[in-house]
Amino acid sequence: MRALVIHPDLKNDRTRREPTAALAEAVALAAALPNLEVAGAEVVRLPRAQPGLLFGKGKIAELKAMIERLEIGLVLVDGPVTPVQQRNLEKEWGVKLLDRTGLILEIFADRARTREGVLQVELAALTYQRTRLVRAWTHLERQRGGLGFVGGPGETQIEADRRAIDEAVTRIKRQLERVVKTRALHRSARKKVPYPIVALVGYTNAGKSTLFNHLTGADVFAKDMLFATLDPTMRALRLPDGTNVILSDTVGFISDLPTQLVAAFRATLEEVLDADLICHVRDISHPQTEEQAADVAAILANLGVSQTAAKLEVWNKLDLVPDDARAALATAAERKPGVYAISAVTGEGLPTLLTAISEILAPPRHESRLTLRHSDGRKRAWLFGQGIVTSEEQGEETTTLTVEWTDRQEKAFREL
Repeated sequence: MRALVIHPDLKNDRTRREPTAALAEAVALAAALPNLEVAGAEVVRLPRAQPGLLFGKGKIAELKAMIERLEIGLVLVDGPVTPVQQRNLEKEWGVKLLDRTGLILEIFADRARTREGVLQVELAALTYQRTRLVRAWTHLERQRGGLGFVGGPGETQIEADRRAIDEAVTRIKRQLERVVKTRALHRSARKKVPYPIVALVGYTNAGKSTLFNHLTGADVFAKDMLFATLDPTMRALRLPDGTNVILSDTVGFISDLPTQLVAAFRATLEEVLDADLICHVRDISHPQTEEQAADVAAILANLGVSQTAAKLEVWNKLDLVPDDARAALATAAERKPGVYAISAVTGEGLPTLLTAISEILAPPRHESRLTLRHSDGRKRAWLFGQGIVTSEEQGEETTTLTVEWTDRQEKAFREL
């Protein structure tokens, strides 16, 4: 299907984004849907939104001519469109129309693979549909047949449709509760394994999955498109100091993320709340990287992530930065505490990043003095193998070792 992407640039919009970059992101969103060809894209500047049609009559006629000339079958409006505006514009242009929320829901519905992901998308879509049904489907305000024994003189069609959606929402919520309980059991089981969790978060298409694959050797779907990853993935990772951690890849964030999706994916994103360390991955080559970082920070705050939570900022896609700017960017990252410039594709900067993660997650160590018999060769070899011996004093019958170890290492030693 051929699509036309329109970004309404409203002068009185407080959250107004740079129109060219916003249109480019909207085109990238459209490209993320299979079987959709973006045949045209345009920024439409508006002094204010028209209540019934969004655009003025002259612009509507101009866009209709473009739709007919380009043989458009779907118009994507990068912004909120009221149900009344959607109905009227579809009637004027004779094509299907989706607003930004509807488009993102379509992408999520196409990409979700796990049972939980599918249910969450269905829940968000039903919530979205219900608002449109309540506000816009005025043509359904007619009476159904009935004897009037229940609900007065009869039930209007819109009330029946609303009730059907509410019943579906209740059913999906029950199914989700069971899935979430299973996830909670898995989380409890992981807590018994003393491995810290490192969560990768960031704007969509920042390169989280590519970084995840590079570090863990996994084969998570990673592509240069928005929302390539929807379902969370976890893998074990061994850090340079020998510490084992669990690395979590999460769904990407986006500006103006539909509230229905924030609510629906809250259970999935609880993995972030439980993380011992959050790595905020940024596409540092993107012209709107600062705005994207602000959007991610806002969503993390909305999820309830504490400002004091352990975080690192990872400036990714260094390989896409022009050579003359790359050195300056790397220097700027070095001067900022907790910031690391890397390329998940080439591996540049990854050793330094992994060392930093090791230092943050390193468990506290304490000093102990151990006296071993000369026959305790296995225990002595184990201690040296762990790299925790700081000094050794040989005696006639015993050896005294000074070690700096973690509680877990001490427990493992006692069990030898």
